[in-house]
Amino acid sequence: MCWSPWSGTRSSRSSGATISPAPGWPARLESQGVVVRSLRRSDAEDWQAVRARNQDWLAPWDATVPPGGAPRPASYGLVTRALLRQAKRGHTLPFVIEVDGRFAGQVTVSNVARGSAQWGSIGYWVDAAVAGRGIAPRAVALVIDHCLGPVGLHRVEICVRPENTNSLRVVEKLGLEQVGYAPRFLHINGDWRDHRIFAVTREEVPYGIEQRLSTHQSHQ
Repeated sequence: MCWSPWSGTRSSRSSGATISPAPGWPARLESQGVVVRSLRRSDAEDWQAVRARNQDWLAPWDATVPPGGAPRPASYGLVTRALLRQAKRGHTLPFVIEVDGRFAGQVTVSNVARGSAQWGSIGYWVDAAVAGRGIAPRAVALVIDHCLGPVGLHRVEICVRPENTNSLRVVEKLGLEQVGYAPRFLHINGDWRDHRIFAVTREEVPYGIEQRLSTHQSHQ
C-alpha cells in the first residue's frame, strides 16, 4: 500500500481552520494485528500486571530519578493523570500497544516541541511474552507516521543505550540513521547512561516508516 501519511495535514492548516493544541490526540492506529491506542485510566490493572511480570526484563532500561531529583508520582493513577493532562496540551502522546486485545506494552512520544523545532522523542517497551514477533517495530512505525502526519511534527528521534540490543534491532528494522551519541544522557537503572541517538524527518520517508518496514520484511 503506497500512501503519504501526512497528505492532509498541510491543507487543513492552510484553510484557516482552528488548530488544536493537541493535534493527533487521542488516536487509534492499527496494522497487521498490532493496535496502538491512547492510554486510559482504566488500563491500571493490566498495566500493573504486565509491568510486574516483566520487572526483571524491563528494569535495566527503565528511567530512574537521579540524586536530588523530584520524586516520581507514586501510583499509576497519578502518573496517568499527569500524562493525560500533558497530552491534552500537546506536550506528550502516551500510547498503549495491544496484541490480540491484550495490553502488550507502550509507546510514548515525549518532549514535543513546537515553534521552529517541531520534533518529539519516542520511547517504547513491550511485554517479553510478545518480544521477537515484530510487535515493537510495527507499533513504533505506526507512531512515527502519526507524528510526522496528523500530529504535524517534522522530526522524531529515538535514544537507545548501546547495550540495549533489543531496542537497537527495532531502529535497525525501521531503517533509522544514527545522528549522534550522547554520553551520560539519561538516568537509567540508577546511573547516568550513554545513548545512541537515531532520528528521521518527514522528507526522508515520503511514504511513511511503516511502508519502509513492510518493504524490508518482504525482502527477508
